[in-house]
Amino acid sequence: MTAEAPPAEVVDKVPEPAPPSGVRAWMSRHPLAAYAVRRFGLYLVELWGALTIAFFFFRLMPGDPIQTLIQSLQQNYIYNQQASAEIIARYRAEFGLDGNIFSQYLVYMKKLILHGDLGPSLISYPTPAQDVILRSLPWTIGLLGISAVLAWILGVVFGAIAGWRRGKLGSRIMTNLSIALSHVPFFFVALILVYVFAYTLGWLPARSAYDSNINPGFSLDFIASLLKYGLLPGLSIVVIGTFSWILSTRMLMVPVLGEDYLVYAEAKGLKPWRILTRYALRNCYLPQITAFGISLGFIFNGNVLVEQLFNYPGLGTTLVTAIQQLDFNTIMGVTDIAIFSVLTAVLLLDLLLPLLDPRVKYWK
Repeated sequence: MTAEAPPAEVVDKVPEPAPPSGVRAWMSRHPLAAYAVRRFGLYLVELWGALTIAFFFFRLMPGDPIQTLIQSLQQNYIYNQQASAEIIARYRAEFGLDGNIFSQYLVYMKKLILHGDLGPSLISYPTPAQDVILRSLPWTIGLLGISAVLAWILGVVFGAIAGWRRGKLGSRIMTNLSIALSHVPFFFVALILVYVFAYTLGWLPARSAYDSNINPGFSLDFIASLLKYGLLPGLSIVVIGTFSWILSTRMLMVPVLGEDYLVYAEAKGLKPWRILTRYALRNCYLPQITAFGISLGFIFNGNVLVEQLFNYPGLGTTLVTAIQQLDFNTIMGVTDIAIFSVLTAVLLLDLLLPLLDPRVKYWK
């Protein structure tokens, strides 16, 4: 006889997995917020790692800034050897240079994280290094920030037009100029601009940030002086930056032009300008937004030389002076600003892209 099958209710059923609860349930319901939390955690790790590498790199530089400072003091005020030794010990403790390099690192990170204290600046002793940096930061933001954003906007717009009108004479001229000028250093263009507009024509000043005969303040004369003195350094950044963005935007635009949705939009009778701005350009400027955040660090490096050339009182000039005097605290402060700005820009762009383009889903 054939054995009868057990009743259906006797057959063991595979238990269904329990729904996620707690943090996992919240993350499944809010994927974008969960990604933002994970991305912010990675940002903190990247920030800590970059600051740590920068600290040990600069601490291993040869030279002793305290000895240089003490020698200057001895020539003027200090004659007692014992007093000199005591002052050296006090200065080393004050500048965070006493103990081994690992104890210096722990003290530095503790002061930086808990109090935002970088220690005293050697080039402006006893002024704190953060105060020296904060005096220079607005000049760099005004010069670098405005110039970089303007170069990006112009480059994306003209690059999209060059790609859209590929094969035309204007597009070929713009593309060839971009290839030739996109890799020229900022300071080389700055030298040419200074020679032509400052020394040859005499239209614009060659050095400084504003007219020394005008008192700094919120006045039309001072603002006009700022614009006049900042035109040449800003133009040197805008020119090279614009051609770089033109070339990269055109490279992104050309492959998009053969897509089916553009052919369909054209078949519907949409105007070419509307197809360019609403359909083609939309798929080109999103990668450029990410590239803009990454390029901030490279723009900052070129800006250092531009500020030196024009004697502009920004972070670049402060950094060069600090390196010459082995002012570790100011060097680290300027480096920290560069690291923080680049990593923060990339973080914000990563969080902004899913809102600009619904197809971008990092969490899947």
